[in-house]
Amino acid sequence: MADGKNRADVKPGQRVKIVLKKDQRMGALTEGTVKDLLTNSPTHPHGIKVRLEDGQVGRVKEIIG
Repeated sequence: MADGKNRADVKPGQRVKIVLKKDQRMGALTEGTVKDLLTNSPTHPHGIKVRLEDGQVGRVKEIIG
């Protein structure tokens, strides 16, 4: 299971679990499908930032599948 810190591992259409900005303290994860990748750098220590199909934005914590 990839952890979402490498941009190359995250692709549009993938199912992922992200942490939303409002949930960072609690660490609650939100599941959804990637629409856009918002982080341009090849890696990020807190996870690649993405926009889900439903419009929510957060950092990838888990890649499903």
